[in-house]
Amino acid sequence: MAARARSDPGDLIEVFKALGNPVRLQIMRWLKDPDTNFGEYEPIADRRTVGVCVTHIQAKSGLAQSTVSSYMSTLERAGLVHPTRIGKWTHYRRDEERLAQVARAIGSTI
Repeated sequence: MAARARSDPGDLIEVFKALGNPVRLQIMRWLKDPDTNFGEYEPIADRRTVGVCVTHIQAKSGLAQSTVSSYMSTLERAGLVHPTRIGKWTHYRRDEERLAQVARAIGSTI
């Protein structure tokens, strides 16, 4: 199965599905300002360049690790976050370029 182009309307549907879950949407909001929203957790790496450790996302959300992993995978498949492995830990940061692309696509199709 070939990957869809990022401007494909089906691609926007995947974004909307990913953001249609209130917890996933909240995680995206938290990741917008990781230093403020995850300040109570000792960073494993620089949050601005690498992102937030999935264990910190899990702790803040209060959800099971498996649920958070599933949610982050959904956001990743939609192209909204970038994962980075550091040792055994996965960190996530928002893809701001992708989010801007989505905003432009919405503006030109709706």
